[in-house]
Amino acid sequence: MAQVELIMPKMGESVAEATITSWLKEVGDTIEADESVVEIATDKVDSEVPSTAAGVLVKKLFNEGDVVQVGQTIAIIGAEGEVAVEAPISTPKVESEKEVTPVVEQEVAVVAAPVVTEKNINTTDTDRFYSPLVKSIAREEGIPIAELETIPGTGQNGRVTKKDMLNYIPTRNIETATSTPVSQNGNVVPPPVIKEASNPVVATSGEDEIIEMDRMRKLIAHHMVASKQTSPHVTSYVEADMTNIVNWRNKVKNEFLTRENEKITFTPIIIEAIVKAIKDFPMINISVDGDNIIKKKNINIGMATALPTGNLIVPVIKNADQLNLVGLTKAVNSLANKARNNKLAPDDIAGGTYTVTNVGSFGNVMGTPIINQPQVAIMAVGIIQKKPTVIETPSGDAIAIRHKMFLSHAYDHRVVDGALGGKFVRKVADYLEGFDVNREF
Repeated sequence: MAQVELIMPKMGESVAEATITSWLKEVGDTIEADESVVEIATDKVDSEVPSTAAGVLVKKLFNEGDVVQVGQTIAIIGAEGEVAVEAPISTPKVESEKEVTPVVEQEVAVVAAPVVTEKNINTTDTDRFYSPLVKSIAREEGIPIAELETIPGTGQNGRVTKKDMLNYIPTRNIETATSTPVSQNGNVVPPPVIKEASNPVVATSGEDEIIEMDRMRKLIAHHMVASKQTSPHVTSYVEADMTNIVNWRNKVKNEFLTRENEKITFTPIIIEAIVKAIKDFPMINISVDGDNIIKKKNINIGMATALPTGNLIVPVIKNADQLNLVGLTKAVNSLANKARNNKLAPDDIAGGTYTVTNVGSFGNVMGTPIINQPQVAIMAVGIIQKKPTVIETPSGDAIAIRHKMFLSHAYDHRVVDGALGGKFVRKVADYLEGFDVNREF
């Protein structure tokens, strides 16, 4: 048989790379078609890559711990008897031009930065490798080669990566916005590299336990910080009357379980209301790409789910607007079970356009959620509590016991202003409060 290349598969529109965590087969091992060869981890989920053909593992092209781009060859599978190559050969990571994240231009500059052209960033006179992506960012940000040489690289063999550039640019702008030093011959002197502030030193004693973050916790920490740095967060709050929904669910939950073999929770009912509100306000269902706003056609609702390890993952209900309440319930329960049993596939957590997180499941009244990038909004729903509430009756105002729940809507103030963000969360509450207690499920 001809040799077959095992390719790093596509794992969702927002996933461009994966880390090889463990080889399940060694060089020389026999492999069946569809048998798992290697375990991989993205910034969202762990998965396995199956073989596309039967044969023998001839060569591994990457080591455990290497980061591989989607579409790259990670192993060679050949016929039995072919010479096997035991040592993995790492190929350099290629950064795609599609990964460029345009950086917002500074509105005010005290001194104009020098114009940087392709000539200014000519790298033929340096031994350091710069990818087309890094050079493109340097051109856009006016970073000459002399300054580029001073940026510490965290990539393979000390290469400067996109992340290094985006971490460096904000600190560089702080320096150049105040002064641009010039030498006696008139050449611009590159500003000194400002290192990222280090974490404060934590004092420990012999009685303290030191726990190293696992891979997922490190990724969550990175994404949360990155989201705060990307999006100016604003949060609007509304308290919704859930009495009709609580009474309806209590009335139908046993029949629902018998007929559908599924437990109905409040989550699919809330998601149904959010989907209706998105149809009313489609500019909540967007993403930002530089100076462009991407208006999403599909309504894919992410539901933040706590894992048994304490970590967090966000499986996605695709085309939620095309599902009725039974369909939403089945989707919610299926994804929650997959998450708890570590059975989520890469596609299960890809493509979300809006996220909901249920902080009420932990007894919390409300929360200030962090936006799940590249989305622009997220809603936290709190615990449902009985409260004395003033209600209007034909004979006048009265105090009654009602089931109330807070909705916390966090949104990206770059593209969602207070009017839209506030109207949206109010509309979700209106749909919840107007729930038809006589409806069929």
